[in-house]
Amino acid sequence: MVPNHPLRFLLILILATLACGFPTASDSITPVPPADTVSPPTAIPALTIEQINNVQYPLLVPDDGRVVQMVNGTYQSGTDTLSVDYAYIAVTQFFALGDITGDGVDDAAVMFLENYGGTGNFGVLAVFANVAGQPVFLDSLLIDDRPMPNSISLINGEIFLDVVVHGFEDGGCCPTLQTTQTYALVKNQLLLVNYTTVAPNGIKREIVVTSPVDNTELSSRTFQLTGSVSIAPFENNLSFFVYDEDGNQYMAGPINVTAPDFGAPGTFDTTMVLDTLSAGMYYIEIQDQSAADGAILALESVKVILR
Repeated sequence: MVPNHPLRFLLILILATLACGFPTASDSITPVPPADTVSPPTAIPALTIEQINNVQYPLLVPDDGRVVQMVNGTYQSGTDTLSVDYAYIAVTQFFALGDITGDGVDDAAVMFLENYGGTGNFGVLAVFANVAGQPVFLDSLLIDDRPMPNSISLINGEIFLDVVVHGFEDGGCCPTLQTTQTYALVKNQLLLVNYTTVAPNGIKREIVVTSPVDNTELSSRTFQLTGSVSIAPFENNLSFFVYDEDGNQYMAGPINVTAPDFGAPGTFDTTMVLDTLSAGMYYIEIQDQSAADGAILALESVKVILR
């Protein structure tokens, strides 16, 4: 009988060779390279009052281009209040944080105090844009000497102030005129778009434009301007002005108010003809001016787009 050991060895060798020749499951799958990971954009942090307390601040009242470095909310130059170089600047507790520039990140509107050694303590409204999380100065304007602010807030991207300022007969020490003031940022400049005062009888003096509404697109250069006043103006006349976004005045004129009696509520309905203006954005500003000194008693502004 012939031994079968060599046959078994040969069979094992053949099977092993065939097994090595078959593709495996891992051999048949092509590896997929990992997808590129895109990091989400980093959110820009909102400005903080701590940043404003240590910001670079351009002085408004001297109008000489000086920029000072605030440190913990104040800046002081010199100690002798009689010196021409004396200056004391402070960040007040009246500020509002929110989107003013329209880019979706929080900016800052802040009341500053400027004093140069005399009795004048000048209240200044300043706006800082949020640029990559850092405050960048845009614009400022004078509210009053020794104003008495009640509050500051942001409403639909506009700055709303409730502040007592000096009236025509007020002494320097003691402002008594209650006002509300609303400012919009137009091409990085502050623009007064609404102003109200409180009359001696306690009634708020305000102008309300009912047509056209703000941001109306006008296909015709002729349209009706309508609205109301809470107190009829002197001789029943308001004044209107038309400006472009750069503050250039193009038109001005009177608006007659219909009211049953002097000082009573009234309405206006006047035909506006802007046929000399080219296409673009314009502001129609309506004012009630004091007969005593020409100061603004009430103001309303609407933005229109001429096609």
